[in-house]
Amino acid sequence: MSRVTNIRGVVQPRRVLVVEDDLDTVHSMTRLIKMMGHECQFAINGFAALKIAREFKPEIVLLDIGLPDFGGYEIAKQLKYEPGLEATRIIAVSGRPASDRQLAIDAGCDEFYRKPLEIELLEELIANGSKGAFGSERSA
Repeated sequence: MSRVTNIRGVVQPRRVLVVEDDLDTVHSMTRLIKMMGHECQFAINGFAALKIAREFKPEIVLLDIGLPDFGGYEIAKQLKYEPGLEATRIIAVSGRPASDRQLAIDAGCDEFYRKPLEIELLEELIANGSKGAFGSERSA
C-alpha cells in the first residue's frame, strides 16, 4: 500500500474522526487519511460520533452537517463542551451552501468547507492539527 504524505513531505500522525453518513465517502476518506499516516476512525451517524469521540479523543473531527439522525450542528455543540475534547478541531464538511458557514461556526465548528474536499486541502487541514485561529471557508 502506498503512503500519501502531506504537502511538506513530513507526516506528523494525527487522530482524525470522520463523521459522514454516505458509506462510500466515509470509507474512502478513512482509507485516504490512514494512507497519509494518521490514525482514523469513522462514524456514520451522530450517536456513534459522540461515543467514538469520547473514547478515541480525536485531534480533528471532519463533520458532515447533514446527518439523518442527529444534526451536525448539535454534534459540534456537544463536542465543544465534552471533557477531554476542548482542543479538538471541528471542521464542518458539507454540501450545504457557503451561507451556512456562520451557523457552523456558531455551533462550535472551527472551519467550514464545501464538499468535495481536494486531497491537498485535506492534507493541509490535517497537518494543521488541533485548534488554533482558523475559521476559513473554501469551496473545493
